[in-house]
Amino acid sequence: MSTTQPALPKKTASFGVAWEGLYGYVQAVQVKDTIYLSGQLSHDREGNLVAPAALNSSGKPADFSTMEAQMQQTYVNIVDLLAEFGATLDDVVEETIFVIDVPAAFAAAGKVRKAFYGADIPPVASNLIGVSGLAFPEQLVEITIRAVVA
Repeated sequence: MSTTQPALPKKTASFGVAWEGLYGYVQAVQVKDTIYLSGQLSHDREGNLVAPAALNSSGKPADFSTMEAQMQQTYVNIVDLLAEFGATLDDVVEETIFVIDVPAAFAAAGKVRKAFYGADIPPVASNLIGVSGLAFPEQLVEITIRAVVA
């Protein structure tokens, strides 16, 4: 005998940027008390990258001086998405930060994270992972979030 389980009710949110439709995904989904954010980038509401890295002749970032500005815009997008669910950074339990350059990310992340979370030691599990590339060549950072709301 087989039984069919009803689908979990999901609430979703997106920005409406072009790559959501091209790739086929939503920016955030809530199932029960947990909110999952897809990897967030440093784009504005029109889908333009904020503080894109200059590229060298090989199409790779030439320097990482825009890491902090990219990280700040990425957290702005995270805050906006969480608000769609009535949540804030206080509800975040885990973040994973993917970066092209780990030393530049460490230098920027301490300052940016402390400012956004409003604490010297933000009460959130955090992973910082160096990768060889992200969705766009000018992109230096991508952040995923898991939040739990009561």
